[in-house]
Amino acid sequence: MIADLHRVLTAYWQQLLFVLPKLVLALVLLAVGLGIANHLSRLLGRRLHRRSADPLLADFLTRISQWVLGLIALLVALNVLGFSGIVGSLVGAAGVSAFIVGFAFKDIAENFLAGVMLAFNRPFHIDDTVQIKDLVGHVVALNLRTTLMRTFDGKHIFLPNSMVLKEPLINFTRDGDLRMDFLLTVEVGPDTTPDLATSIILRYLSTVPEVQQGLRTPYVNLEKATATTADLRVYFWGDAEDYRRGVLQFKSRLMQQVKQELLGAGLGVPALVG
Repeated sequence: MIADLHRVLTAYWQQLLFVLPKLVLALVLLAVGLGIANHLSRLLGRRLHRRSADPLLADFLTRISQWVLGLIALLVALNVLGFSGIVGSLVGAAGVSAFIVGFAFKDIAENFLAGVMLAFNRPFHIDDTVQIKDLVGHVVALNLRTTLMRTFDGKHIFLPNSMVLKEPLINFTRDGDLRMDFLLTVEVGPDTTPDLATSIILRYLSTVPEVQQGLRTPYVNLEKATATTADLRVYFWGDAEDYRRGVLQFKSRLMQQVKQELLGAGLGVPALVG
């Protein structure tokens, strides 16, 4: 038994000595290949950022190039070790084994393909404010599998790309303009009609530079009226580039200023709702 064990160990040792040079060469080639892949992907990333106006697409293509070049380095190392059959299977990606692997990594492949579609379709850009289901925040990054979104209260949410692609997506800042509204209740009487309140509001809004005019002129709708009060809904367009803070502050400031204008004209404003 000891002789058989010695013979087996000797055979393994001889095989290791035979494979060791190839293994060392493969590891060296893999390390050099990964270094070259990282260097080339960084060069490509800098070039894409200089030439592209969309940093989201540039970052995504840079990551894809890094993975592709790294995979090529791995295939070369496997080929040096003599695993040409494995290399052929990986490159061919055919047969029952490929089907099993594809099924096992269905979600990963689905999210990757969804990320590619999002990168080229570009329903959002970096720092755009979007809503997906009940999640609202601004886009931070698009990765190979996930979309990173940061909510207004500082939470980072990693959404699967397939979910972002399938679910309805609301982009608040894509066009740079956003319609806002607020509801106010005005006291009315014989001398203070809803039309008078409306004219005061529109006259004031026409003097505010941040409120858009022309095709997107402000307007006021009468939603409810009683013998003593009228509920007026005020609609106006403003700049939505800084949705996280600027839009909300602008709307709040405008609500208070409209209230002061009505009070200055002798109209009571018992309620003001955003």
